[in-house]
Amino acid sequence: MSKIDEILQSKIKPKEKQIRLVEAVCQKKITVKEFIGYFVAASDVNKGACADAMKHISASNPEILASYIDTLLPYINYKLPRVNWGVQEAIGNMAMDYPDKVAKAIPYLLKNTTDDKINTTVIKWCAAFALSEIAKNNPKTRKQLLPIFEKIIKSEENNGVKNVYLKTLKILEKEK
Repeated sequence: MSKIDEILQSKIKPKEKQIRLVEAVCQKKITVKEFIGYFVAASDVNKGACADAMKHISASNPEILASYIDTLLPYINYKLPRVNWGVQEAIGNMAMDYPDKVAKAIPYLLKNTTDDKINTTVIKWCAAFALSEIAKNNPKTRKQLLPIFEKIIKSEENNGVKNVYLKTLKILEKEK
């Protein structure tokens, strides 16, 4: 049994599993190659647990996942929301240190900004977070993204999602 399976199949609470998984990857007890390989091949439930761990790994150690950005891109639009939002947040967390690499995620993220039954508020918020982080950290993307943000602000009904874009526009306006 792999170290990842040991953690995910243990009888501890889900939050504790996530903490242990993050610690194991960050402390190199589990290689990132093994972790990503496991994620790709895992059941949906375990994929969700790994994606949740990814957002925390990327927040403190973005370099760990940076070379796997291309592998993660298709999971931005994954059918299981927990996978979808975890990967989106990981992309957003890597934007400061890897702005050019994460710019590839823009077309995938934009699919998660529209109103439909798949794109829940959480999915739209995570897309807003990732797109905003990309825009703040990669000036080359702003010409494309800022008009889209303005359009979304006019049509988005959820204030939490809308505020992510508004806050980003205010920050970028101050930079001019």
